[in-house]
Amino acid sequence: MGNILAPIMWVVAWIIYGAHWLLTFFGFGDGPGVAWVISLVLLTVIIRAIMIPLFFKQIAASRGQQLIQPEIKAIQDKYKDKKDPASREAMSRETMALYKEHGTNPFSSCLPMLLQTPVFFALFQVLNALGPIARGERPGIGPITQQIADDIQRSTLFGAHLSDVFTTTTSTTSRVVVILLILAMSASTFYTQKQLTQKNMPEAALQGQAASMQKIMLYGMPLFFGISGINFPVGVLIYWTVTNIWSMGQQWYSIKHMPTPGSIAEEEMKAKKIARAAAKGVVLEPQTGINDVIEIIPGQRQQPRRKNRAKK
Repeated sequence: MGNILAPIMWVVAWIIYGAHWLLTFFGFGDGPGVAWVISLVLLTVIIRAIMIPLFFKQIAASRGQQLIQPEIKAIQDKYKDKKDPASREAMSRETMALYKEHGTNPFSSCLPMLLQTPVFFALFQVLNALGPIARGERPGIGPITQQIADDIQRSTLFGAHLSDVFTTTTSTTSRVVVILLILAMSASTFYTQKQLTQKNMPEAALQGQAASMQKIMLYGMPLFFGISGINFPVGVLIYWTVTNIWSMGQQWYSIKHMPTPGSIAEEEMKAKKIARAAAKGVVLEPQTGINDVIEIIPGQRQQPRRKNRAKK
């Protein structure tokens, strides 16, 4: 895996080094210290900022899948009692045709996570290599020379070295920091998924097989982080915790400003628009909350008028 990830490890090393150089330019101390910890945070911010366009594609793909759930279920019900290969092939063909018609597919919503995975493992490999590089047992990675590797390795977060792993360290402080980071990762993941299922999914997407998948994501992902987190260095846990917090904020923004049609979040957004318009003396139709207005004229029966007609 090291050879496959080598180019990504090189890029990760340069981003960390460049972020540290920028921090020292603005007055942070060189050598071991908090600047290297913040560099990992900046690595996360840079990676996630690059992926913002993919995030909006993910929203579009997720909405598309949610909106066609009733049609997917109809196809599944159609072939429910047919187990022969021809029927299975026909069901797959009709399902794929439905995805193509609506311009979505079940893999698009997973793309940001899939693209982050190589970065995650590349950072894991870089941090694991710090010890051997610092001891001169292996060559450096990009700009990370023996001296820089030693500086990063000796940098700490609340007393825990960035390369410390719960299962191998003998430091109680490091283990406490690891547990706190794992709890932060798990809590942010749970909240993000809970917020998604409670507010930003239509009712059709919370029934049947789709509901089962959402429950698996809701409870399975935090459990995965809790179990696997003890095998990752502190630096990787910092990266993943910041990534989860970024995802939580990004999702909050999308739910607030771009809610899924038919979701509770959309109904709340419409209600707020109606309330704001009512405060200005304009009544919006509840069905849209946007397009149709009724002008309130004292002493006169209220008549609905379209916005474009009102302009004329």
